[in-house]
Amino acid sequence: MKISKKVTIPWHIILIFIIFLLIFPIIFAVGTSFKTLQDAYNNPLSIFPTSPTLVNYKVFFESLPAFKVTLNTFIIASVVTIFKVITSFLAAYAFVYFIFKGKNVLYFILISTIFLPFTVTMIPNYLVISKMGLGNSIWGVILPQLADAMGIFLLTQALRSISISLIEVARLDNMSHWHIMKDIVLPLVKPAVTSTGIWFFITSWNEYVWPVLILKSTENFTLPLALQMYISSEGGTNFTVAMAVSVITMILPLALYLIFQKYIIGTFISSGIK
Repeated sequence: MKISKKVTIPWHIILIFIIFLLIFPIIFAVGTSFKTLQDAYNNPLSIFPTSPTLVNYKVFFESLPAFKVTLNTFIIASVVTIFKVITSFLAAYAFVYFIFKGKNVLYFILISTIFLPFTVTMIPNYLVISKMGLGNSIWGVILPQLADAMGIFLLTQALRSISISLIEVARLDNMSHWHIMKDIVLPLVKPAVTSTGIWFFITSWNEYVWPVLILKSTENFTLPLALQMYISSEGGTNFTVAMAVSVITMILPLALYLIFQKYIIGTFISSGIK
């Protein structure tokens, strides 16, 4: 049965309008980042600057150690991503292919921690990090984030798509679990591992609450903390610079998502998460 064009055209118009609403904040941020402060106040809703300028980016790079801030953000996001992927993959492999007493109970308890609000673990983690002397250190931000229950859940769902008989045959051939993971399982679930890692990286890159509790000096700041400096009462209301920092902050996560969006969407769909 063919659908009439008269029916589809209104839906296309609605979808185009929704897409415009979704991408407008990004376009607005990019356009405002090239405006002067006066131009931004005079034409707040205008997308295109009257007299384009790079002064906002210059202010950011001169007022803060911008390269160090960006490097801090990259190091934290990269280390957290690597460890979360490794721990999630190893845990998922154990839950799917190992048989041990209390496995289902342990998996249920572990996955149920997804529903715990951050405020429940915030104070205990902060006290532990303080006792370890890692306050105002990027490692204080990294250490409490080396494992992730959501990552374990996503990769467990991916590994369950692999037939257990394939693993049993490999074990009969005296293959070690290390070689099974590396040579059989990992290539089969590589898209899921990749998309989960990208998701870890993006969430860690954009994290604000935990770093703001740990990091105090500007040389240890991450990009989200640097952004806050220009929209807080201490930093004034120079939101054109804030837009410039926003653009710098969004470039890498947005590029990664656009490149790997097929894998990311596929992983969440296969896991039953909408």
